[in-house]
Amino acid sequence: MGYRVAVAGASGYVGGELLRLLAAHPGLDVVGAAAHGSAGRLVGDVHPGLRSLAGMTFSDTTPAALRSADLVFMALPHGASAALAADLADGQKIIDLGSDHRLTDAEAYARYYGGPHHAAWTYGLPELPGQRARIATATRVANTGCHAFAVIIGLAPLVAAGLVDPEDVVAVSASGVSGAGRAPLPNLLGSEVMGDVSAYKVGVHRHVPEILQASGARTLSLIPLLAPMPRGILATVTTRPLRSVRVDDVREILTEAYRDEPFIHLLPAGQQPRTAATAGSNAAHLQAEVDLNSGRIIVTSAIDNLGKGAAGQALQNANLMLGLPETAGLSIDGVAP
Repeated sequence: MGYRVAVAGASGYVGGELLRLLAAHPGLDVVGAAAHGSAGRLVGDVHPGLRSLAGMTFSDTTPAALRSADLVFMALPHGASAALAADLADGQKIIDLGSDHRLTDAEAYARYYGGPHHAAWTYGLPELPGQRARIATATRVANTGCHAFAVIIGLAPLVAAGLVDPEDVVAVSASGVSGAGRAPLPNLLGSEVMGDVSAYKVGVHRHVPEILQASGARTLSLIPLLAPMPRGILATVTTRPLRSVRVDDVREILTEAYRDEPFIHLLPAGQQPRTAATAGSNAAHLQAEVDLNSGRIIVTSAIDNLGKGAAGQALQNANLMLGLPETAGLSIDGVAP
């Protein structure tokens, strides 16, 4: 028997990806799958691909359904995690994949989310300096946002090195439609999305304060795009260098920052990240260039928004919190095509 884990919000795309990863994990046992709207249904009816858990029944999302777990994953909509977490035992480990506990700044929370600010938990991005040790000793961890992770990993090392102007950062981040959740919204129908790329929440996206908080940048323009693909994020971050810079200088900083990281890969020069190459994995692919015309630094990253951007990242954090090998149950290999 391994550690006992449960998932709240298990009927959604992120919840389903969590169940898929957990079912194959050598040190974890799934003892609960809570899904309020699907309570009483079989997992296999909602997630037909999860044959190993097909006979498990979704429970209602109540504290009682989760109390037997050593660690609870909360894959719930914004605003739903804090109340549920408050009713769980103090010593029970929790990873919140939502946004309730990410921000330390109450004013930023009010501007971008509205409503009461909830206490910030340990931020769940192990690849940031010093953060791995904090996660390992935490009982409450706030998982990263998907767009946020894709931007932060390309930006934070450059800001920390003093190479770029923290007041001049622009990011364009294209996400697959699974990032919007499983709700049957008209703008997410296949006939609406296929053959179309559209911008959304331009200038007001909720991941902006998280990116600023974690990267050290002070000003950011974020343009999120909805792309006609099920999963994946391709983010392009451009910044103004504070001195004359060569692409080798940028690559050297990124290489040093992620030299020992098992999931972040700086690609060979000339090879650009592709979302298909990271699909189904916990990998993040990076590339750096310097614009020939403007001299601006360009860092491009690709991740699976359901993997390193959500469920895979959460499992990586869980491994650290439970004292398991950090890479257990996670792959760096994508499933393309």
